[in-house]
Amino acid sequence: MTGNQPTEPKSAENSSGQPATLATGDEHPQNAPLSIHDMTVAYHRKPVLWDVDYDAPDGKLIGIVGPNGAGKSTLIKAVLDLVPKASGRVLIYGKPYRKQRHLVGYVPQRETVDWDFPVNALDVVTMGCYGKIGWLKPVTKSHREAAFNALERVGMADYARRQISQLSGGQQQRVFLARALVQDAQVYFMDEPFAGVDAATEKAIVAILQELREAGRTVLVVHHDLQTVTQYFDHLLMLNMRIVAAGPTDTVFTEENLRHTYGGRLTLLDEAAQAIARGNIAR
Repeated sequence: MTGNQPTEPKSAENSSGQPATLATGDEHPQNAPLSIHDMTVAYHRKPVLWDVDYDAPDGKLIGIVGPNGAGKSTLIKAVLDLVPKASGRVLIYGKPYRKQRHLVGYVPQRETVDWDFPVNALDVVTMGCYGKIGWLKPVTKSHREAAFNALERVGMADYARRQISQLSGGQQQRVFLARALVQDAQVYFMDEPFAGVDAATEKAIVAILQELREAGRTVLVVHHDLQTVTQYFDHLLMLNMRIVAAGPTDTVFTEENLRHTYGGRLTLLDEAAQAIARGNIAR
């Protein structure tokens, strides 16, 4: 199976022709930071993700890779109930996302954010505290201090009062990372955090991700640069509408899985070949 085209759902009969017991999702570990069972997502009746089944390992940096249109961002949005699912179930530590929302941090794609909204960097980061503050309750000095400390952590303390529209792309990305950090979540979802940032910002983001891992957090990151996959991630989820491969990076990041994932797209496979030449990918 290449994972490039969806197939028909599994038969409800076993080899003897008798009705089979379909999986209910109970086989997923209850302590997994993320469990996805039999999830399908469709836009206008056209499948974007098909029959996704996945358990994320705890306390790891997990890269989500695949070609454009593979459903990487959709996967995160479906997990977070930002887009509807046609079928399937998602659990965070054994419970539905709506009951575990306080355990989850999210960094969206920068292009999806209205950067003209009249708030400064400190305001944006303080919004990450709202889950703890609760609706209609005042933002306290301690919340502001926590937000400022998060900005310090990402190297943006000097820009706390700067309007977000006046920040560079890399600075905006750091602000959104700080907003996620102030949530003090157990599971983080980051949608292309390295897109459009300079080398210094990418290095700073990687350092934060590694700190989160050392603190026992689980981080799932949509990522495009195949050349840095082995440097950044412990585990990989290789996706093209369906899961092609998932597991430790040094096991699943292979030439065969890349071909199945990217369907022979020459530019990306050239990048993979260069990485193989450096000894970064298993043959």
